This record gives sequence, structure tokens and C-alpha cells, in this order.
Amino acid sequence: MKSFTIVAAVLLGAVNGLPAPVPPGIPSSSTAKTQLAGLTVKPYVDDGSYDRDLFPQWDTINGSCNTREFVLKRDGINVQTNSACTATSGSWTSPFDGGVWTAASDLDIDHMVPLKDAWVSGASAWTTAKRRQFANDISSPELWAVTDDVNQDKGDKSPDKWKPPLKSFYCTYARSWVQVKSTWKLSVTAAEKTALTDMLDTC
Repeated sequence: MKSFTIVAAVLLGAVNGLPAPVPPGIPSSSTAKTQLAGLTVKPYVDDGSYDRDLFPQWDTINGSCNTREFVLKRDGINVQTNSACTATSGSWTSPFDGGVWTAASDLDIDHMVPLKDAWVSGASAWTTAKRRQFANDISSPELWAVTDDVNQDKGDKSPDKWKPPLKSFYCTYARSWVQVKSTWKLSVTAAEKTALTDMLDTC
């Protein structure tokens, strides 16, 4: 049922011309290539110590609005909220797949660089306070409102293992991923760097 809905939503988005969200801080492709060249390359080593609870999420950002609610309002069109800051109506275009949704429950807030990927590429050495800042970072292109099924398919995969369904989004995806890793001084694997380079070449 969801796959049918996604197709219908993509068509609706094309008809309505609804724009996809653009979080802050996305660099140009040339800047992203320079940033990528400066990242430390290390192998992916999963020692089993990652726990999602090590990254406290959904801080209060403004008034009674937490991070999820902030991103939903930022990335949507005509978003209306109730007194608890819960989105009650609006339209959202998922940049990963082009799906258009009118119910906030159809959307997840994706961490562009997944929390586990951050953990194994440097965040394991951070304090809990710093990991909280990362998990709630609204000043960089780290948080995106996207179709829930697509976000679940992505999981904690890096670009060498998963790419957005829309090839037209490869450029923005790679630029955003590199910006986050550069800002937070996280490492990349050799395969990840190659995949990001290929995606940046589509810009």
C-alpha cells in the first residue's frame, strides 16, 4: 500500500510543483570536494559498543517544539501545529524519493550521517553533551524530513551501501553528507570516499 502511495505522491508533487526542503549549510560541489579531500580515511570498525541512547534526541528547540517538530515545520509548506507543537496539517516533499505527504506520521526525521556511522567514525570519543548537539543539529544539513519507509531502508548505511532513490538528489546528498562529516571532524572509509566522489561528479 505504501509503495502505491509513494507513486501517487510523486505524481502529485510533480503536478503541484512542491519544492523539496533545503536545510542550511549545504556547500557548493567544489567546496564539498575540497572538504572531502581533507577528511581522514579510516576503516569501519564496529566493536558493538554503539547504543542509540548515547545520542539524546529531540531537544526542545523553541517554546514547546522539539527538534522533530522544528524540522517538520521548517521543511513543510503551510504547516499548522496545535498547542503542543504537533503538526496537524501541511505538505511535505521528501527529497530522497520525491514523495509528497500531508500527514506528519508518514515522515521520519533522517540524520544525514546516521548516528551509528557517526559513532564509528569519531563520535565514540565525544562527551554525551556533544553527541546530543550532533543528534539535534539544525545548523547544518544533518536533519531532513523524509518518507519513513525510505529512511528505514537507509538505516545506518553510508553512501557506498545506500543511495537515495532519486538520482537527481545524489549531488545534494553527497554535498550534505560531506559538510556534516567535515563540520564534526568525522572520518570516512575508502569505499565511502569513492562513493561520495562519484556522487559529487553528478553535480
